[in-house]
Amino acid sequence: MDYRIMNGICYARIDKGEEIIESLLDICRAQGIKSAVFTGIGGCSRAELQTFIPEEGTFETETLQGMLELINITGNIVSDDDDQLFHHTHAVFSYKQGAEHKMAAGHIKSVEVLYTAEIELRPVTGGVIRRKYDPETGTGFWNFD
Repeated sequence: MDYRIMNGICYARIDKGEEIIESLLDICRAQGIKSAVFTGIGGCSRAELQTFIPEEGTFETETLQGMLELINITGNIVSDDDDQLFHHTHAVFSYKQGAEHKMAAGHIKSVEVLYTAEIELRPVTGGVIRRKYDPETGTGFWNFD
């Protein structure tokens, strides 16, 4: 991974074999970023997509492997009151299955890079967005208090 900060925005290149979400969290830790939003594109080899099942209060996970064209990844990073970082990420992938072209999308647990991912990470300025835990869903939401 390599990154540069220009005019307050971080531009990151995530390299082969690296995991995108953990790389972004590492940048935030290294730069003292408490909350940010991000978007990007790339080529990936593995992705864990999740769908929240409200009736059960759980996530179903599907793993995709192979040449996955990362059409878009978008998400946010926020911190709790103890400054622990959390991500909320969604992505869209295209891939071939036999002779057919397919697409898959959803909430992202993890994504491994096949050849590169190019991510724009925009830190929140003028404040911090915190995470508020919601016991009903077992997930967190933005907290502006």
